[in-house]
Amino acid sequence: MQACQLRWLLIGNSRWHWALGGADGLGGEPVPQFLHLPPQVAAVDPPVAWAAVGRVPPEAALPAETRLALEDVPLADAPPWLGIDRALAGWWAARVTGGPVLVADVGTVLSLTRVDGRGRFAGGRLMAGAALQLGAMGSGTEGLPSLERPLVGDVSGESWPRATEAAMRQGVAEGLAAAVLEAGRQARTLEAGCRIVLTGGDGPTLLPLLRRAGMGEAVLLHRPDLCLEALVALRPRPPAGAVQARPRSSRI
Repeated sequence: MQACQLRWLLIGNSRWHWALGGADGLGGEPVPQFLHLPPQVAAVDPPVAWAAVGRVPPEAALPAETRLALEDVPLADAPPWLGIDRALAGWWAARVTGGPVLVADVGTVLSLTRVDGRGRFAGGRLMAGAALQLGAMGSGTEGLPSLERPLVGDVSGESWPRATEAAMRQGVAEGLAAAVLEAGRQARTLEAGCRIVLTGGDGPTLLPLLRRAGMGEAVLLHRPDLCLEALVALRPRPPAGAVQARPRSSRI
């Protein structure tokens, strides 16, 4: 008999993020799979748990009883306005590293979230992510193009491109990497053992730039699915009495 495939969902600003696992949650079989898809409403069974920072379409009919709220995340000193994605990432990064941490979530927005050595929220910073910056350059000027493609995979090893589009992408990537580097330097000044955890869709593009700048594995940890890991860790199994049927969609 085939085990049920469980799902967890994080609705982001531009994509829906899914974790798929075996009947025992993230640690079960088969090996967990993470999917990052355009927003969609599909005929699938309800997720074990879900959270949202982006718009939740009413037609998705997601059950309110399995939605995680900020107060469900055990991150000390989290203010009531903190986004649940930042709370999840900060709490889990501190658990993973076992000490002070700065989470750099490089998505629609670059969010920098600091958790101190006692596991308390210690502030952060926000700035426009790659897609927003590229879009702003296109819409706010006469001479620059509007770039639709994501940043991932578009930054080459050429530090000073001649072509305009390449220069835009390289400039944005270098600027985001510089922001992470400086924030990490300041965080480590406050707490010497602070590690930086990189996550988010544009993380793979920034990772080599940060490594090139001297952030080795002892300082910088790449966890591309950090928020989903946290969601599954908080809700590893369905609520009591809930029945998870076999999936009706091969996509999710």
